[in-house]
Amino acid sequence: MTVPATVAELVRQFRAKGRIVIVGASLAGLRAAEALREEGFTGSVTIIGDEPYEPYDRPPLSKQVLKGWVPADHTKLPRLREVNAQWRLGVTATGLDRAAKQVRLADGEQIPYDRLLIATGTRARQWPNPHEAALDGVYSLRSRDDAAQLQKALAEPPSRVMVIGAGFIGSEVASVCRELDLPVTVVERGSAPLVGALGGVIGEIAAEMHRDHGVDLRCGLGVSSLEGDADGHVRRAHLSDGTTIDADVVVASLGSIRNVEWLEGAGLASGFWGVGCDAGGRAFDINGVVTDSIYVAGDVARSPHVLYEYQFLAMEHWDNAVLGAEAAAHNMVNFEPHYRPHLLLPGFWSGQFGLNIKSVGVPPFGDEIVFTQGSVKERRFAAAYGRRGRIVAAVTFDHGKWLEYYGKLIEQSGPFPPPPPGWDQPPDMKPIPAEFPQPGVPTAIPDVVLTGHDPSERAAEFRPRPR
Repeated sequence: MTVPATVAELVRQFRAKGRIVIVGASLAGLRAAEALREEGFTGSVTIIGDEPYEPYDRPPLSKQVLKGWVPADHTKLPRLREVNAQWRLGVTATGLDRAAKQVRLADGEQIPYDRLLIATGTRARQWPNPHEAALDGVYSLRSRDDAAQLQKALAEPPSRVMVIGAGFIGSEVASVCRELDLPVTVVERGSAPLVGALGGVIGEIAAEMHRDHGVDLRCGLGVSSLEGDADGHVRRAHLSDGTTIDADVVVASLGSIRNVEWLEGAGLASGFWGVGCDAGGRAFDINGVVTDSIYVAGDVARSPHVLYEYQFLAMEHWDNAVLGAEAAAHNMVNFEPHYRPHLLLPGFWSGQFGLNIKSVGVPPFGDEIVFTQGSVKERRFAAAYGRRGRIVAAVTFDHGKWLEYYGKLIEQSGPFPPPPPGWDQPPDMKPIPAEFPQPGVPTAIPDVVLTGHDPSERAAEFRPRPR
């Protein structure tokens, strides 16, 4: 039998009888399982999840669910096709034995695999003082249960809500509070909302937007402690400038933590920013050698991107979870040269204070910004980010129809400042510093982070400090 024929037979046998385990009953985990079946894989698929629920949609949690429009238990993700999987829900993966090819579970069971997909995603960073975090009225927002509990608290209603952290989730929570006509104070350690993700220039626009909608926004401050009453309910917060804020609902929006602790000792390139992998989703070991049987997808993955000097990117975006999972699933049931890369151009959207904020590319990679269309005063504009004479990202406020244009320029390594499309050009199109915070400055972690070249590196550019 020829070598190509032997390889084809191995692929056929694996697709028929192989064992694939997916750790993470997430968007990425579900879409990977669907893609495996679409690829013709008829072997066993086991999906492990620490929550008792099948995969659900997270973006509505900070928007429609908090507003009371959609119950938290109505966010289950639709099935695009039957996955015929063995579901192990409500049980946590606690370890990985690469030599024996087994995943250890909290209940003592060991699940064997031939191929493993790590799709464990992230969890919300909790308030750092355990006693204060346990007070009634103190919430974080990541899971379905988190959203249900917070929505109930907002509906009571509270006398004042305090949001700690003005990243995207914190800003969306503040926006919902104002739509519900609830008094809200936002405390942000950085100079402005969204400064870690979009820079200080856009951050100042976001700050004006908060204040114009009645948010009591306090930047450049931290929260020293939370204080409860005799019944154990939070009542006020003490700020770093010595002032206090009375609030009976506190939302700690402190960023996310990647779920990699269960991989300790497995010899993979896992750490603070997730699990290092190549552009096809294959995990690296601690020496930077690519593995053959372990893949990574979704928020927990960090991989090099050709458009960003091959720096490793970690992306907490819907498209990254879906497309990365599909690429990983394809590669799990194929051999080289049929591997497929996952080279997504990052993009996100956020609804705040009646505006739709959208972005494409990696804004923190840029050091300059230029407004190319629309009106900042009217908060209806497009702006581009540049680095070394090349466009690397763009952001729009209620101007999302132009993102496709900027996305194509980024993919082509187009010039910066970019040639503006069509009409609606502002009078001043001079590039200015984007004003991203320096490494080590405490602020919210952006949804896309540049995590360095070394896949086992544990250092980080924007590591947050306790607020």
